[in-house]
Amino acid sequence: MSQSKSDLLSQHCKPCRPGTPALHADEVSRLLKSLDGWGYSDGQISREFKFKNFYETMAFVNAVAWIANKEDHHPDMEVGYGKCVVKYSTHSVGGLSRNDFICAAKVDALLAG
Repeated sequence: MSQSKSDLLSQHCKPCRPGTPALHADEVSRLLKSLDGWGYSDGQISREFKFKNFYETMAFVNAVAWIANKEDHHPDMEVGYGKCVVKYSTHSVGGLSRNDFICAAKVDALLAG
């Protein structure tokens, strides 16, 4: 079954119940294909975003924080002048869940235009 970015954008994160397994590698690979520029490593997906200046970087960070609050799913972020690395994993499942891909698609949508 194919998954598009618009499919992910239309979804919302759901709590992962205790015992929920992490996504299998084939599902991670399939979902990763629907995202632009995201990579998989060490049980998480990540992408580096580049900006012209500190102000644009911080505006992006605040927008990602808004998504995280709305979806109740929070990334790790590394912020520097002109760049931000966003990393998603679901700690409660010990790997990746569908929530990670939903949020990554929503982060990508911030810069679509």
